Amino acid sequence: MPVPLHYFTAAFAGMTAFLIGLMVIATMALPALAIQPDEVLKDPQLEARARELGRDLRCLVCQNQSIDDSDADLARDLRILLRQRLLAGDSDRQAKQYLVDRYGDYLLLKPPFKSTTLVLWLGPGVLLLCAIGAAAAFYRRRAGAAALAAPLDEAERQRIAALLQDDKNG
Repeated sequence: MPVPLHYFTAAFAGMTAFLIGLMVIATMALPALAIQPDEVLKDPQLEARARELGRDLRCLVCQNQSIDDSDADLARDLRILLRQRLLAGDSDRQAKQYLVDRYGDYLLLKPPFKSTTLVLWLGPGVLLLCAIGAAAAFYRRRAGAAALAAPLDEAERQRIAALLQDDKNG
């Protein structure tokens, strides 16, 4: 006796759900794989400081990931350089400033508010105000065009009614 087709579709659906779940779990683990074992400092306090600082520094290749979350070669180099500065005795501020001096404020995920970063801080608000202004102008012009349309006189209404009647009959 042949096996009904619905047995196969149920098994396929279960396997699909399993594979999707497996991919989600694997994707969530990717940032944990970014920091290689040979980068980890032996001193747990220094390593904790390095991880905390690394969360605030942008990967210049990935652009929206911290250097701790990125597995790019440049992010690895920045992690190693940060750890070297901490091992050399730099404070957190000094180590971060050392990297910023070499790579610029763009390296910081939260850039400071100063003249060179005004566009980063004020740009989104300016764009939002421009969008609101454009929408207001559009709707104002649209409302003005509707107000300019003169109401139909009796002859025009009769003509439209006749055209509609012809359309129904024809």
